[in-house]
Amino acid sequence: MTKRAYKVYAIEHGTVIDHIPTPGALQVVRILGLGNEGIMTIGIGFRSKKLPQGKDIVKIENRELSKEETDTIALIAPEATINIIKDGEVFEKRQISLPSSISGVFRCPNPNCATNKLGAETRFELEDSRSIRYRCTYCERVTVVEPHLLAGQLSSV
Repeated sequence: MTKRAYKVYAIEHGTVIDHIPTPGALQVVRILGLGNEGIMTIGIGFRSKKLPQGKDIVKIENRELSKEETDTIALIAPEATINIIKDGEVFEKRQISLPSSISGVFRCPNPNCATNKLGAETRFELEDSRSIRYRCTYCERVTVVEPHLLAGQLSSV
């Protein structure tokens, strides 16, 4: 059996999101609303010492994500690392943390909430950072962030 070479190409300018637990890369792209942002490289299922189940990588060329955008990644990939690339070099290594307040990120699980009954935009305040629980500002329901509740595009405040 021949050894197969794996290569993820470097980018000159942009953002690299590394250490996303497999299979979370496509979910990161979806919640950041990065569908048509230009050239994007997505790697899925790489071996990782840090993540025994494997890791995914997302590279977004010619776009530097804001701190608010990258912090929202902590909702689904709290161990992810962010590298801002300029002139082919790592310009900034960014640690992510849970946003204290988020809007439009996930649905409230309460069917009687104004966000579900009247179509109001969702807004949640961080309740507990260890279990990633947020409180709905409309109905006060506390919920753990789960993939099936995630919406399309994020907006953090």
